[in-house]
Amino acid sequence: MSALPPVLTSIELPGVPHLYSGKVREVFDAGEHLLFVATDRISAFDCILPTGVPAKGHVLNQLSAWWFNHLRNEGPNHVVSTDIRDYPADLRRHEAVLRGRSMLVRKATVIPVECIARGYLIGSGWKDYTRTGSVGGNTLRPGYQLADQLDEAIFTPAHKATTGHDENISFDEMVERIGRPQAEALREWTLRLYRRGAAHAASRGLILADTKFEFGLYKGALILLDEALTPDSSRYWPADSYAPGSSPPSFDKQYVRDYLESLDWDKRPPAPILPSEVAERTSAKYLEAFERLTGSTLAI
Repeated sequence: MSALPPVLTSIELPGVPHLYSGKVREVFDAGEHLLFVATDRISAFDCILPTGVPAKGHVLNQLSAWWFNHLRNEGPNHVVSTDIRDYPADLRRHEAVLRGRSMLVRKATVIPVECIARGYLIGSGWKDYTRTGSVGGNTLRPGYQLADQLDEAIFTPAHKATTGHDENISFDEMVERIGRPQAEALREWTLRLYRRGAAHAASRGLILADTKFEFGLYKGALILLDEALTPDSSRYWPADSYAPGSSPPSFDKQYVRDYLESLDWDKRPPAPILPSEVAERTSAKYLEAFERLTGSTLAI
């Protein structure tokens, strides 16, 4: 792989209407479609940090594109193209910025529910289990340890919040919000995608502990949106060192969170600047996840 690209934590495209900024992505109006551009921003504890992570935007964009293609037989998604030659002329002139970190996508109506699949008991799922014996309305048998594999993967939806934490909800609450037919279809689709993703990850020496998906409606039909099975939306563990009873190392923001936890910071904005070594180690984990999952090197 060639040298990493410059870190971009903000992106402007003069002449292209900007619609909104997410924690990581900038979204632009591309006429018939939307343009998603992944920055190198990283967030932790619901705060966007001032320090970017080298190549993070390229990893998120290209890994999502790889997964969308890999899972295309499981149902439609929002990707139109990641090839800048397919972009409208007013976007192609920004090729230097967009190459490798952007995708043209369909305009869809977002369903305001995060669709989460859990195959292992970790994070907020573990906390809920130790407190109530259930996770997201799914009653589990007693006796699980931290990071144990569940007897079968479970679906745990969350209401998408515009700011702050998403709100965990039960499946019945999801039904109340969007209707039973759509809720059941999304539960089945989410678990099917998780099983496909987990099987592929296992073939590459990784465990997919949990992941979340977003869906929308396009011309009346459900489609998969946003990103797919990236280290930002998923928890990957190395299979060769996995052992239940302790929290395994993951291919995501672990170094960032560990560093921030060591500081006297109240987890409110403004977030502290990351040391370069923390940003670089985090970048290395994102790149390793990309290469292990796709079997290829990142296109810069």
